[in-house]
This record gives sequence, C-alpha cells and structure tokens, in this order.
Amino acid sequence: MAIRQLSETLINQIAAGEVIERPASAAKELIENALDAGATRIEIATAGGGKALLRVSDNGSGMDAADLELAVRRHCTSKISETLEDIRTLGFRGEALPSIGSVARLSIASRRRDSAGGHEIAVAGGKIAHMRPAAANPGTIVEVRDLFFATPARLKFLKTEKAEAGAITEIVKRMAIAFPAVRFVLSGSDRTTLEFPATGDDHLARMAQVLGKEFRDNAIALDAVREEISLTGFAGVPTFNRGNSAHQYAFVNGRPVQDKLILSAIRGAYAETIPSGRHPVAVLSITLDPALVDVNVHPAKSDVRFRNPGLVRGLIVGAIREALARDGSRAATTGASDMLRSFRPGFQPNSRRPQTAWSAETSPSRPYQPTTGFGERPQASFDGLSMPTARAEPQFSPQPAEPEPNARYPLGAARAQIHANYIVAQTEDGLVIVDQHAAHERLVFEAMRKALHSKRLASQVLLIPEIIDIPEEDCDRLMQHAAELSELGLTIERFGPGAIAVRETPAMLGEVDAHGLIRQLADEIAEWDTASGLSAKLEYVAATMACHGSVRSGRRLRPEEMNALLREMEVTPGSGQCNHGRPTYIELKLSDIERLFGRS
Repeated sequence: MAIRQLSETLINQIAAGEVIERPASAAKELIENALDAGATRIEIATAGGGKALLRVSDNGSGMDAADLELAVRRHCTSKISETLEDIRTLGFRGEALPSIGSVARLSIASRRRDSAGGHEIAVAGGKIAHMRPAAANPGTIVEVRDLFFATPARLKFLKTEKAEAGAITEIVKRMAIAFPAVRFVLSGSDRTTLEFPATGDDHLARMAQVLGKEFRDNAIALDAVREEISLTGFAGVPTFNRGNSAHQYAFVNGRPVQDKLILSAIRGAYAETIPSGRHPVAVLSITLDPALVDVNVHPAKSDVRFRNPGLVRGLIVGAIREALARDGSRAATTGASDMLRSFRPGFQPNSRRPQTAWSAETSPSRPYQPTTGFGERPQASFDGLSMPTARAEPQFSPQPAEPEPNARYPLGAARAQIHANYIVAQTEDGLVIVDQHAAHERLVFEAMRKALHSKRLASQVLLIPEIIDIPEEDCDRLMQHAAELSELGLTIERFGPGAIAVRETPAMLGEVDAHGLIRQLADEIAEWDTASGLSAKLEYVAATMACHGSVRSGRRLRPEEMNALLREMEVTPGSGQCNHGRPTYIELKLSDIERLFGRS
C-alpha cells in the first residue's frame, strides 16, 4: 500500500482526539489562552454540558486580524520560539484552536485594546471562513457550538450533560485556585451561576471560595525549599478529610496538574493519620526552574515529569509532615459542628431510633484485639523503651479551687470520665471530650516511632542467608540504599551480578518473606528512588503494638491520670488523631454550648 500525505482536516481531527477529549478539555484550553493573554476577568457560559455551547470571554490583550488568521492554524503560537526548555506559559503547542475547529463550529471575535475595531473568524469542521470586521470589546470571545458534530463517534463516548457540566466546573475551580487575582464567572442554561471574585494575593481566601470556609479554619500553611525547588500552599489537618481525592489540588509553576507522583506523596505524608477510605484536603504549589520539569509529556498537559522526582517527593512528604507535627494535632472544626447536629434540644418522644445499650465490647472505639499475640522476639526490639503512661504522680492540689488555672492549658483540666472511656475536660472557653484509648494509643505509637528513628533497629541474623534473584539494575538500586536499609535492621550484600543475599532482617517483623520484601523495595526504589517501604512496614507493626498496649476502653482513671494524659497529648505531635486516623478529641466552644440552649 502506497504512503500518502493526510489532509489537513484529518490531521486536525486526529490531533483533536488527543487534545480535546470532552467539553471540559476544550474549556481548559480556552481558559489557559485567556490567562496567557493577561485577562483579569474570565466568563464561561455553557449549554448542554458544553456539548451544545461553550463560550469563554476575557478582557485580555486580544488579537488583530493577522493573529486571528494564524490562531486557527496548527502549530501557530506566540508562547514559545525555538526551545521547550523554558516554558513559562500555560499553553505552547498551538493545537487547541485548530483541533476544536476541526470537530466543532468555532468562532473567535477579538479586539486589541489599542484598536478601534475588532475582527471575527469562524471554523466549521476544519473549514476556515473568511475574516470579517466585528463589533467587540477589548479582549477575546471564543464560542464553540456542536462539539464533535464532525466526528459523531466521539459523541457516543461522552457522559451525561450533568456529568460533563460538572467536569467543566472542576476545571474552573482548579484554574480559580491557581489564579486568585482573576475573577471567574461560570454560568449557563444547564447550571446555576458560579462566581469567584478576585482575591488578589490572598490565596487562602480564594481556596475558601472553592473548598468552603471550613478549609480556612482547618488548613496549615506550607512553605519549604529544598535545593532549587520551593513548595507553598496549605494542607488540611488530618481530621478534616473527605471521601475521595477530588479536594487535592497541585500546581507546578502555576499550571494545574494531576500528577501521580504528587498525589502519591500526599498519601504518604498523611500515612497513619487518616482512616482507610478517607482522603486529605490539600493545595500544593511547586515552583522550580522550567528546565527542571518537562510539561510536554501529554497533549492535555495534565502530567509533568520532574528531572529529580525523588527530591520533589521528599520535599512534599517532609513539608507536610513537619507542618502536621507543628500544628496538625488540633481537632477539625467540623467535629464540633457534627457534634452539635447530633444534639436535640429538650425531650422529643420517638425522635430517635431504638438503639442497643452502649458497651466497651461493641463500641467502634474499642481497642484492637489481635487474633494472635505478639511473640517475645518482636517485642524484644522495644526492651528498655520508656513508654508513655497515663499514670502520674499527683500534679494538682486536692483543693477544689486549685485546678482552675489548668483550664488555661489547650486541652484544659479533667472534670469527669464518662462510660469509663471518655474524658471530659474544661478549657478556658469551652470543653474537650477525649477518647482515652485512642489518645493513649497515639502517645505509645509516637514513642515507638521515635525509637525507630533514633537508633539502629535490632536485627536477627539468618542461619542461612536468603539468596534472591532479581534483575541486575534492581541489584544496583538496592545496593545504593544498603546503608539506609541496614539502619532499619535489613542487611543485604551483592551476590553475583543478578542476586542479593539477605543476611539480617528486622527482629521486630518476626518471620519475614525476604523474597517479597526485597522485590517490593526494588520496585519502590525504581519508581520513587526511595526505600521507605521497609520503614512503613515497621511503623505499621509499631502502630498495632501501640493499639494493643494502650489504655483500654472501660478502664477507670484517677483525676491525676486523666490530667497527665491531657498534658502529654499537648506536647506530642499528631495527638489529634489515633493511628487509624480517627480523632482523639472533640472541642466544643462555650459559644456553641450557649447556642444549643438558645442563649446566643
């Protein structure tokens, strides 16, 4: 079969299949063009989920007739010249407008600020109409109608109008967070109007517009630098979490991305602080030299490739964990709101469904009961470790008036223990309810974690070394991390070109599947250039042991024991949630209590 040159229309339609996957893809490209043009006000209108109509209007720099003529032709752009090493704009391919025009009815009206009049050009199914004068305000209006009318097969793969409209909304939200100085308005016959007024340099105010006002009260500021890469943004406290990862936003040099390395780093940073099935809320902005990141990985520009991915991952994990250790122990403000909603003022017959009596054995907060106990060998790793305890010598005078000053502590002074599981403490402006088992479990775990990282862990020598055959390149990667693994109790040696000899394993893990562990570490190092998997396994065992050895639900505590527990929580990082991510305490302000009684 002879080789022949494809027509320009068919080339554009093929490109459109890569760049324009759905109406939201077109919206993203058009909004990026508006931002690159310096717009401070962008209005988006849709109909039929963006399939019938998508209109993007901006007050940017606009285009003259010559620019409009080139804008609808492939690979024509004003954003790059001869190199891809220094991309500082959102768009740069020069494919979006011709791709849209090849599969839809596209019209562009534009006027420069210094021009007396504007011009309009139209493209339908790849056919370019003649340029004509048009009345237009300074800026550009791009209107897309009947998306994919020229490629009907693509229409069959689109979702419902509501789903497509929701995808456009998500695109606008991401752009709004990235550019707080720009006003965004999203409207149309298929939606209620959504407006994000400009907030200038106040990024947190814009995040509150998009993520809700609760985010402002539950966010911790991030500001870290490692080598030539800086990270700013906000991370939610662990107890402020969601049912999916849709509330995680990442930006690289101002570009919204959905990069798996960044999302994985966020998960790793919140490990053992959030319950299974829940996801943190975070907004991260990474700034680095454009030469250190490749944004030309995917036609949609949603993925990026870092020159040093291990450095970026380490920066994200380290910055979030440092922020959580500094300010992440507080309970989410939503906890008090949930608590208030659970109250019912006065006696209301039949207002609640029948419930079984509460017991420590059936409570969701009951301590973990392992099916098998821990052997002596794993526990021996923690011999000599000073465990935190709720027992303490009396620190408060028995006189009734004396404990009052302790209410000025962040977690207050213990006033009662209810159902032999919950500590009620009075603070200066409210009260705190503490789950004694969950709180003490966290204290024990943090002490164990500190021991894990403060000295070389005990190891057990294998009578016969395990020889593991793996590819030579994996052997090379593992040996580069041999010293790090040795500190964790795993001693390995090279055994020929394509094998590793395991001579010692961490005593804390007991019997170890050395083959599985080594292969998992090799895969992890190949992908992330880090060997944190073994450390995670050890911390998982420590978390389980902490749960098994902490104060039990149903145990009655003396006042001095309760206060000692509160004081230790105040100085322990991460004490706001247990090892499984559940909150350890809920704070209720006096103003909330007064509102319950109608006094405010």
